[in-house]
Amino acid sequence: MNTDILTIAIDGPAASGKGTIARAVAAKFGLRHLDTGLLYRAVAARCLQAQADPADPDAATQIAQTLKPADLARSDLRSAETGRMASVVAAHPPVRAALLRWQRDFAVEAPGAVLDGRDIGTVVLPDARAKLFVTAEADVRAARRWRELSQKSDIAYRDVLRDIEERDARDAGRANAPMRQADNAATLNTTEMSIDRAVDEAVRLIDAQLTA
Repeated sequence: MNTDILTIAIDGPAASGKGTIARAVAAKFGLRHLDTGLLYRAVAARCLQAQADPADPDAATQIAQTLKPADLARSDLRSAETGRMASVVAAHPPVRAALLRWQRDFAVEAPGAVLDGRDIGTVVLPDARAKLFVTAEADVRAARRWRELSQKSDIAYRDVLRDIEERDARDAGRANAPMRQADNAATLNTTEMSIDRAVDEAVRLIDAQLTA
């Protein structure tokens, strides 16, 4: 990889704050940003639109192989159903393989990029110059997601918590590219942090890695 290209990997479970932190970090360092979860959400959304079963690896892979940038601008990517199905399609190794090149090609375009997801530091960008693993307690993450979703639909907190816990189990338990913290990633626990404090701490941790 070109050493002039700065790549930063930010991983973590759903609603940990990694996406918001990643966008702020990208702005701070003058980099591009990719929420890689949107790729899997887009595959899931197209599966649902086509009435294809997201649990069918062949159907999901065919969609992943034909994904276009416009698919990432769909209005239904943040729905609870799409989120649930995203972790289903993400468990298929051929889907992950189809989207891996997309992510790596994005990362190595000058001046570099911040990618957030669940396997960025371990699989997508194992040589990233800085890595963070952002986490928070499940009940706190569920409350954050519930506040977001309840503005758009009538949804119970307990259902959001169940979805969060189920997604955590699927993401960490899948055989291919499971969610786990890279050995050389710094941990950022946002359970008791405001977003401003979390961003400041993320920048501090990244600066420490870049200057080590």
